[in-house]
Amino acid sequence: MSNHLALITKTTSLIAAGDIVGAESALAELADTEGDNALMVVLDQLEPKDILAVMREYDDSKASVVNLLVTPEQFARAMVLEKQYKDLTHTHLRNMVNAVVFRDDADPVEFLNAIGNLEGGAEALANYFAEKWSRLEAFARTGTFDATEDYGPTLSDDELLASGYVQPRVELDEVADGDWMQMAWLLRYECRDLFIETLLVLRAKARAFDLGLDDTEEPAEEDDGKFETSETDRGKATPAARVSDEESAI
Repeated sequence: MSNHLALITKTTSLIAAGDIVGAESALAELADTEGDNALMVVLDQLEPKDILAVMREYDDSKASVVNLLVTPEQFARAMVLEKQYKDLTHTHLRNMVNAVVFRDDADPVEFLNAIGNLEGGAEALANYFAEKWSRLEAFARTGTFDATEDYGPTLSDDELLASGYVQPRVELDEVADGDWMQMAWLLRYECRDLFIETLLVLRAKARAFDLGLDDTEEPAEEDDGKFETSETDRGKATPAARVSDEESAI
C-alpha cells in the first residue's frame, strides 16, 4: 500500500508538471508489475481531475491502460470536469468518451447512467454532441440519421418530452459506429430521460449563444447564471457543475 501511495504522489506531481506521458507510463508500469487490480485501486484514490488529465490525451495509435480500466463512476466524475479545459471544438472530449464508453469489454449504458447521475452530466454530454446538434435534433424528430432530414422543423420542448417512448426506426447495429450516432441511439432508447435532458441543455446553450452570453464567463449580476429550459422528468436541465478553483482540471 505504501508503494501505491508513493505512486499516487508521483503521478499527481507529474500531471501537475504537465508530464502526462510520464504519469501514464507510471500507471502502466504498475499494471504490468502488480496487475490490473492494483491499478484499479490506485485509480480509485486519484483525484478525478488527474484521471481526466491522462484520459483526455487519448491517442488512438496505442491503448491507454487508464482508458481500459477506469470504472463508469470514475469516468463520470472526470468527464464532468472536462469543460474546464475550454476546448471549443470538444475534440478531446469526443475522442476520450468514445475510447472509454465503446471499449471492447464495456457496457456503454452503465457509463451513460453514471454520467447522468452526476450534476453536470447532461451538460458534459451536450458538449460531446455540440458539433452535431442539428443531427441530434433531426434524430429526435425523425428517428433516423438521414442527413437530408437535418433541416426540418425542430420539435417543441413539449413534443420532445412526448416523444420519449417511441419505437426505434433504425436498429442499433445499423449505427454502431463507436461514435456519436451510436451514443445518440443508446441515449434515446436506453437512457430516455438523459437524452431529453441533454437536448434541452443543448437548446439552452444555443439560446445563450444567440443572446450573446458566454457560459464560460461569470454571469452578469442580474443574471442568476441559469438558462431557462422546460421541465424534464428529472426536474430541470442539469445546471453547470460548480467546482472550486483548486479542483480545476487545468
